[in-house]
Amino acid sequence: MTRYLLTRLWQSAVTLVIASIVVFWGVRQLPGDPALALAGEEATPERVAAIRADLGLDDSLLVQYGRFVGNFVRGDLGESTRTGTPVTELIGATLPVTLWLALYAIVVAVVVGVALGVVAERYRGRWPEWMANAAALVGLSVPNFWLGILAILWLAAGLGLFPASGYVPVAENPASAFYHLTLPAVILGTSLAAVIMRQTRASMIETMKTDYVRTARAKGLGRGRVLMRYGLRNSMIVVVTIVGLQLGGLISGAVVTERIFALPGFGKLTLDSVFTRDYPVIQAVVLIITVGYIVINLAVDVLYSVINPRIRVGGAS
Repeated sequence: MTRYLLTRLWQSAVTLVIASIVVFWGVRQLPGDPALALAGEEATPERVAAIRADLGLDDSLLVQYGRFVGNFVRGDLGESTRTGTPVTELIGATLPVTLWLALYAIVVAVVVGVALGVVAERYRGRWPEWMANAAALVGLSVPNFWLGILAILWLAAGLGLFPASGYVPVAENPASAFYHLTLPAVILGTSLAAVIMRQTRASMIETMKTDYVRTARAKGLGRGRVLMRYGLRNSMIVVVTIVGLQLGGLISGAVVTERIFALPGFGKLTLDSVFTRDYPVIQAVVLIITVGYIVINLAVDVLYSVINPRIRVGGAS
């Protein structure tokens, strides 16, 4: 296990270095000049040149990258070229909003997806399976932004069951915070719940055909008990894989949901930074998401052997 973890950590470090190069180069390929965006369209060439020099944009890309890596290693993400606020403060104020939203959405997606997957397998060929498949098809087919608009019109503005917008910090009032996040979390987790449902159903169907399940049934165990004891546990491997891959995607893909429900999260910060060519903020946001993906994938690999003891890391028997 130790050797495997060291190997994965080394691979993650290499991935992070390559990602930092791609991010640094890609950000600078964005159209537009951040100095001009900061100075304004009517600024004099001298003013624009002074801002470029102050931001270090006249240096070579190699020098800029070296300065960027050095600052990142020291925990200095720079300052926003748009507001002058330290990037760490901007991220500290917005990242918790998106993290709570993503975690809440995953909890909703796992509960709903696994429940529908179990129902679909338990009642194969009957109307509960058809209903579960129809719900999954809707979740996969209808865009989140459209579901969000409908939810605001019907559940928030129409019935008044949930607030249409706004955010309350979890530390201040947890109950109110989760109440405000419920509708966005349900919308954000809809497509993930559909994927989990389909994969859980398929995994359980395959598991129920295995020899050890037939042996358990032959010993007198009921179908429901076998389904929950063997089928559901083995399907958790698929669920963990999906959740691990989608958590980073939810964090980076919550832009639309946050805009619809007016949440001051990572998505709003990202869009504002792209529109104003705020290089330090864009670089920090993308790198943080990249680190999140790397850490989550590593955690998922380790969890495999915990969920299913038959799986051994490093190819050990």
